[in-house]
Amino acid sequence: MKKIIYYLVLCSFSFGFSQANVTTYTYAIKGLDTLKMDVYTPKKMKTNDSVPVLLWMHGGGFVGGSRNNSSEVKLAELAAEKGYLGISISYRLTRKGQPTGFGCDCPRADKLLTFKYAAIDFLDAAKFIYENKDLLGADTTKIIAGGSSAGAEGMLNAVYMREYFIDNLKNYEHINFAGVFSLAGAMVNADYVSADNALPSVFFHGTADNLVPFASAAHHLCKSEKKGYIILDGSSTIVDRLVELEMPYYFYKVIGGKHELSSIPFDQLDEVFAFFDQTVFRKEIIQTVRIIKKI
Repeated sequence: MKKIIYYLVLCSFSFGFSQANVTTYTYAIKGLDTLKMDVYTPKKMKTNDSVPVLLWMHGGGFVGGSRNNSSEVKLAELAAEKGYLGISISYRLTRKGQPTGFGCDCPRADKLLTFKYAAIDFLDAAKFIYENKDLLGADTTKIIAGGSSAGAEGMLNAVYMREYFIDNLKNYEHINFAGVFSLAGAMVNADYVSADNALPSVFFHGTADNLVPFASAAHHLCKSEKKGYIILDGSSTIVDRLVELEMPYYFYKVIGGKHELSSIPFDQLDEVFAFFDQTVFRKEIIQTVRIIKKI
């Protein structure tokens, strides 16, 4: 096993992206919500090609955000440049317009229901990819599940807590993921990460995140007497499970970092895709920790 630990100082870069070919599909209709996905394909992709997939769920606290935010578009275009289908999805924003929002006034039961709907929507998007893999040119053995903030919560619960949230598991029994890419995400219970479902996983998280816990703590740092008090397991706790299971991971930890780590880290994406190349495609076991001090 190759284990790498880096100590860095936080810095930032920017670069441009070229336009990829994009097609929009409706993958599900849920009541008044028409759920769509934008599929960005590599420019040189041929009719019978089958390529890996980055399936991405945007952030926004389950009240906002969009699959075609400028950052999501850039990420999907970069994924296409890397030879992936970059797929950015919409999903049900069940807390939009709700007076209690998604913070400490939102009852715990409502938070769990929000996570459930998001997990179902993510799995339905994956199901659409499976059912239309020839049309899309998708290699369904190599789907990287990704998301930011609320999207990372929905994605992580879909990938690792399917048995907890999904009533009709048979509908999704053929769906498998190959890797995880989480930005400032958390899940309800990291004990659900097991030898049977653990995947090569990338995590970016700040130790001082006041919305989504870095380790195991109350969501939004709510006090125990609040209706919205619920303990979530963040990136650090999930990584601890992967260490126990001797699974590959790439952990970008910013000491003092807050929820800005939910932003897509464009300056680090070459290393993220290299990690998936090594661990998903070449089956190497690599455990990398980058520890950054915020300045």
